Amino acid sequence: MTTELIARAQAGDADAFGELTEPYRRELQVHCYRMLGSVQDAEDTLQESLLAAWRGIAGFEGRASVRTWLYRIATNRCLNARRAVSRRPAKEWDVPGVEPPEPTRLGEVVWLQPCADDAIDVPLGPEARYEQRESISLAFVTALQTLPSRQLAVLVLRDVLGFHASEVADMLNATVESVNSALKRARATLQRRQALQAGEEPAPAAGSAAENEIVAKFVAAWEAADLDALVGLLTDDVFMSMPPMPFEYQGRDIVARFCAGIFGAGRRFDLVPARANGQPAFGAYLRTPDGVSHGVGLYVLTLAGDRIQGMIRFETGVFPYFGLPRSLRK
Repeated sequence: MTTELIARAQAGDADAFGELTEPYRRELQVHCYRMLGSVQDAEDTLQESLLAAWRGIAGFEGRASVRTWLYRIATNRCLNARRAVSRRPAKEWDVPGVEPPEPTRLGEVVWLQPCADDAIDVPLGPEARYEQRESISLAFVTALQTLPSRQLAVLVLRDVLGFHASEVADMLNATVESVNSALKRARATLQRRQALQAGEEPAPAAGSAAENEIVAKFVAAWEAADLDALVGLLTDDVFMSMPPMPFEYQGRDIVARFCAGIFGAGRRFDLVPARANGQPAFGAYLRTPDGVSHGVGLYVLTLAGDRIQGMIRFETGVFPYFGLPRSLRK
């Protein structure tokens, strides 16, 4: 059947091409997301990749599987996208009525976006070095963005998707030796980042009673603007960021000061649950006197044991990925 579809596609049958590539569309989009860290960029690059595949199907010789051929195209399109100068720049602080504390540092991965669980849950390769939950976590996707482009591509193709070194070398027009060298350097970089997190308690299982308990406490504290209760849920080294604004905060005291500013002037919020990158998430809506709550951002939590280790706030532009409305009316 695959041989027949290839022949029809090479003869110009667009329906055959669609049938040939559709089984791989979702996993290719997740691959582009890991490579680029942005749902929007991943969607755009996937479309470019499929268009390039359609234009190049006549030259497909079957020396690799259709899946491997598509990954080659998508990977190289992602590498091109990472080199583009048009990647979204950092954004200035724009929360009215809130003066943020001086950030601990300025983040570099300002294009980071979250991805809904139902869009990112695809099987890993049989030789993957990562667990499914780790491979889609925001921490992992962020760490990938800090790698040089070639190292990033090699690590994802080898350690997440399980392609052999010879296959990756062919995809990247490289030698097996250079692929192995890039993989070694990428692994060392990620291991150094992981060493900084050594000793941290693992997150509770998704949907478990333990996760539900801390999530419920967070919702109660945030909706009541109960700063003391919120601070009691945070680890000592809690981390907060808010791409595309580069502000990053590390430590319970400064995160508490930031949240105090958010709650200031009587601001109160409603939270709508979601899940992003295998983690609890919430659409946050600012209440107004007319009974309408307006969306102001999406918060994604990173849990460690029975505490919150990280909070990332994203802008409302990501709401459509999670089926969240722009506003709520009671």
